[in-house]
Amino acid sequence: MKLKAIFSNLALATALSAVALSAAPAFAAGKMTVSSPQDPGSWDPIDTFLVNWASVATNIYDGLVYRGPDLKIVPALATSWEELDEGKRIRFHLRENVKFHNGEDFNAEAVKFTFERLLGEEGGKGPQRSNYVAIDKVEVIDDKTVDLHLKDTDPVLMIKLAGYGAMIVPPKYIQEKGDDFFNANPVGTGPFKVTSYKPKVGIQMEAFADHWGGAPKLSELEYRFISEPATAVAELQAGRVDLVIPPTIPISMIPTIQSDPKLEIVTTAGPTVHSLRFNTRDGITADPRVRKALILGVDRDTIIQSILGGQAEAIGSLQGALSFGYDPELKPLPYDPEAAKKLLAEAGVKPGATVQIDIRGNDATLNEVVQAISSYLQMIGITATIKPYETNVLLNDIIPQGKTGAMFQQSWGGWTFDYDNTAYSMYHTGEKWNPYDDDPKMNEMLESQRAITDRAKREVILKDIAKYAAERALEMPLYNQKAIYGINKRVKDFVPAPDSRLRLTEVSVD
Repeated sequence: MKLKAIFSNLALATALSAVALSAAPAFAAGKMTVSSPQDPGSWDPIDTFLVNWASVATNIYDGLVYRGPDLKIVPALATSWEELDEGKRIRFHLRENVKFHNGEDFNAEAVKFTFERLLGEEGGKGPQRSNYVAIDKVEVIDDKTVDLHLKDTDPVLMIKLAGYGAMIVPPKYIQEKGDDFFNANPVGTGPFKVTSYKPKVGIQMEAFADHWGGAPKLSELEYRFISEPATAVAELQAGRVDLVIPPTIPISMIPTIQSDPKLEIVTTAGPTVHSLRFNTRDGITADPRVRKALILGVDRDTIIQSILGGQAEAIGSLQGALSFGYDPELKPLPYDPEAAKKLLAEAGVKPGATVQIDIRGNDATLNEVVQAISSYLQMIGITATIKPYETNVLLNDIIPQGKTGAMFQQSWGGWTFDYDNTAYSMYHTGEKWNPYDDDPKMNEMLESQRAITDRAKREVILKDIAKYAAERALEMPLYNQKAIYGINKRVKDFVPAPDSRLRLTEVSVD
């Protein structure tokens, strides 16, 4: 990691941050209500990978560093940092006079507790620990200085420290209340403080006036969990919701929102990619010829234009153009139904063979897409049945336990904008999102790139991983979709985040 080079302007960024803190106004009276399609089920940072968690919790927690909509890493709870011992140690200098929402002091011990918990037994129960295994131990130098000792190189570590599992949590609060209580009663150092959480209903927050970055402009912030897209849009139209976040809004409902003079659609390029992954262990999709045939049999370009209204780009691997490791030369397989039929015949698959496609029941857009895919597969002799699941069931039970049909929806945020975060999770043996495949060659490539700090060399390997995954036809890559927000015009100064990780400190409402 070339941290010194990357953050050569760190002193300037810190100075600007300090100016912003001193100039931050007191919050104005005003409540904003946001529609989110999913209740993550736990607000503990180590329990989740869900974008819908981050879109809320980015307002509750802080990390050592922060990455905003411009994708740049800037100081947060750490004001500065530097590499020591040839990159084997990173020293963080911590912000002073920071409090958790419960009044507990933020200090080096809180950082140590956070990472030891993440890397320990409790972290092992969730999906985040594998993202931070490069950290060997945390050493407290003094109350405001902490060292992360690394056992392995991780070229994406600084980005990971800006999100999810690396959010700093209060030691005394968790030790006194317990993990189960913390899941439903989160406490962080962020700009908003949780006042109420009703599972499956919503979470309410109030401005944290003592936040180190200054009080937010909003006095209250509410997230409502509305899984049905039509309901979310209706609530937006009625004025009971101010913002509907991705991936809720179906393409077909964009004109409805645009026709309302009180509302508007805001879009930005995002990291989210959609695919149908294959069960490579069981049934006809264990044969790579069949997998390739199913991909060739679907006209994804037509789907993007007719169903998605052009609000997406076809992909050849599980990443969009903003991802480090993206290879513009790796083109999606073309639509070729005759070649598909030939491969199916070679594999001994007779017309009328069936496949089951498992999807998230509340994803209206993907549901339309899969209906079209089913029709295309019918034309090459494959009968597809579509099985919708409640999102948490699909993501926490069906996929990780290897209980899917032949194909299953994998929509992935790729929030680090680095292909490693996607590829390692999807393809390495033993990972939660890889219930079926065990490929030593893939494992070796995935592991080798994590030890390389030379960006050019590492990029070559990441591109090779994408090519190898495509050669093996591990999934049917569908598209990289824009992040689509529906918003009431009474909301001011809203900046759409590519990864839906919204920090709503500067937003106000009329």
